[in-house]
Amino acid sequence: MEFTVKQIAGLIGGEIEGSETLTISQLSKIEEGKPGTISFLSNPKYEPFLYTTEASAVIVDKSFEAKKSFQTTLIRVPNAYTAFTQLLEQYEKLVKASKSGIEQPSYIASSTTIGDHCYVGAFAYVSEHCIIGHNVKIYPHAYIGENVKIGDNTVIHSGVKIYHNSVIGANCTFFANVVIGSDGFGFAPQEDGTFKTIPQLGNVVVGDNVSVGAGTTIDRATMGSTLIQNGVKLDNLVQVGHNVEIGTNTVIAAQTGIAGSTKIGANCMVGGQVGFGGHISVPDNTKIGAQSGVNKTWEKSGLSLNGTPAIQMKDSLRSLAIFRKLPQLEKKISALETIIKESSDSQ
Repeated sequence: MEFTVKQIAGLIGGEIEGSETLTISQLSKIEEGKPGTISFLSNPKYEPFLYTTEASAVIVDKSFEAKKSFQTTLIRVPNAYTAFTQLLEQYEKLVKASKSGIEQPSYIASSTTIGDHCYVGAFAYVSEHCIIGHNVKIYPHAYIGENVKIGDNTVIHSGVKIYHNSVIGANCTFFANVVIGSDGFGFAPQEDGTFKTIPQLGNVVVGDNVSVGAGTTIDRATMGSTLIQNGVKLDNLVQVGHNVEIGTNTVIAAQTGIAGSTKIGANCMVGGQVGFGGHISVPDNTKIGAQSGVNKTWEKSGLSLNGTPAIQMKDSLRSLAIFRKLPQLEKKISALETIIKESSDSQ
């Protein structure tokens, strides 16, 4: 696929400085740019590469001022990083659109309906009474359980397992080995010390524009639904327990674990390896530092939390500053104890 600089500038709303007729066929890092590629510059530390890159075009901020001469064509936009991200999205759509048809061997139940321009890879299995939207891509070795609904333009990568009755929105991406709708961790202790399994009869509902990273699991609800709202982004290896609710446009980094019935608000940012206790709530716009342990409900929105147990970031940093001084404080206390003891003995 080839596009002119003029076509690309029109797509991202940019102003051209240089040749608008150059053809672009690939994307590249600015330090690895070759003729026929386009790159971007948003981080000042990469500016030296602009003066040596062989990329045919580079996307830069409108405010950028070059300190040396350069050979490449510039496309000036309000925000170079955002514009290049937009370009990546369009390129990805074109690549995905090239996949269509049903490969064999694969299985699609006769009671299932599939929209137009879909792709089903070899060894994929689509169960009874599913509703698959338009332009959906289901890659090899994926499993779709009974009564699953999948919205338009959603991509199900290889090895994904979507259990029965799950509802998936439009424009979602599930990366390799994601599991949606497995049983929640529900066991009732018995008098003899054993545990009785509690049936998990609910489902998982995923909104539109959700991204779920490789190896992440989202458990079905005991009753009702585990809810992942529109725009949520989950990294690799995230565990979402039964009846959890995650609000709109919240992002959660890898190896985070969320215990059952916890509610996380909208527009939150959660670092890696964060642990959430069960049956608690975190309000909108909360930021949580990596490896924190959140074990209680927080009421005020917009806070930054850190530590285990999690406290407000400013208090956590003060505590860490004191913690680093503990060896020195211990020596001072020991010295004072010695002085007091010697003084007491001398009396």
